[in-house]
Amino acid sequence: MRIEGIETLVCHARMRNWIFVKVRTDQPGLHGWGEATLEWHTRAVVGAIEDLAELIVGEDPRRIEHVWQMMYRQHFWHGNGIVRATAISGIDIALWDIAGKLAGVPCSSLWGGPVRDWVRTYSHLGGGRMEDFYETPVDNARAFADLARQTVEDGYTAFKCMAVPPTMPIEGLRAVRMAETAVAAMRDAVGEGIDIMVDCHARPSPAMGLRFGKALDDFGLYFLEEPCWPECVDGLAMINGALTTPVATGERVVDLASFRDIFEKRGCEICQLDLTHCGGFTAARRVAALADAHRIALAPHNPQGPVSTAASLEFGFAQPSYIICETVHADVPWRHEVVTEGYRIDLHKDAAGRIVRPNQRPGLGIEINEEAVRAHPFRQERLQRVFYRDGAVGDW
Repeated sequence: MRIEGIETLVCHARMRNWIFVKVRTDQPGLHGWGEATLEWHTRAVVGAIEDLAELIVGEDPRRIEHVWQMMYRQHFWHGNGIVRATAISGIDIALWDIAGKLAGVPCSSLWGGPVRDWVRTYSHLGGGRMEDFYETPVDNARAFADLARQTVEDGYTAFKCMAVPPTMPIEGLRAVRMAETAVAAMRDAVGEGIDIMVDCHARPSPAMGLRFGKALDDFGLYFLEEPCWPECVDGLAMINGALTTPVATGERVVDLASFRDIFEKRGCEICQLDLTHCGGFTAARRVAALADAHRIALAPHNPQGPVSTAASLEFGFAQPSYIICETVHADVPWRHEVVTEGYRIDLHKDAAGRIVRPNQRPGLGIEINEEAVRAHPFRQERLQRVFYRDGAVGDW
């Protein structure tokens, strides 16, 4: 059996363009689906996949580790830059989809079988009206509260929000009070039975991340995400050690050595590896084993498309330390036109809320409608520019 070709299909999805990867084999009708979505870098990732195809077309798709090593190592620049790692991820996910189809079982059965009956999911509220931060903090808090209520009405008992505004390396209390007011409004709106996560989006410096963390510590957050740049491992460890709120990070980390450094310094309690960026299932399983050795939980980053979601869920059914999965359910009306999914969404009767039952189909259990994808071709994403009040460049 040989890899006959690798195709990319790009589907516009407003905030990003989904990049679906189709790995074709020389066996009639046998192919695998992966995803390599990387917003604002669509053309670069598609080009990187084309480059990798030159390396691996003709190889046996069943030799997944061998193919992964070829993609990672057989060029002078190893595959740990974000564009290269994302391209590798999309192809690797598709190869595991093929493996499941060949075996006639879901991917989770290839890794020892399911370890749970369902996976809990959470939704992301978005950023509220952070652009109005300095003018209308009360309106901003009210907007967050309204979004929180709507998400709970949709069946979720956990949600994430970007209640922390962009800040300069050091600022006074105004930004901190803004975040505190927004989280207080959400907690009042939904009560203590709902889990709230705050995504700092790696905007703050370690000093400001610590101030935000301490201000929000008494609200019983499920976790505080990226309170500083993930490269600031000592800063993450300082913040994690000073709070009762668990710190989460990892969505921008793409190589095993960097995960090791964060875990060894106890920079987080929740690892948010992204299946579409960290090297696919092959690399993610190594990260998960390392996290398990440090008793660090898994909660993958997953704001992308439907193949990423299927992969994140399939991974969750095989990982003991997996606690919750980020999901997107209303980003574009055509999401469910594009994909047929093998898993089932239920509303759990207790605090778990919106859950996913296991996929029963082979591989990832999904199929992509290529005509529906072609109906929504690539469109340039809206660029996200952030500047501080003095005109200096900030983090989005």
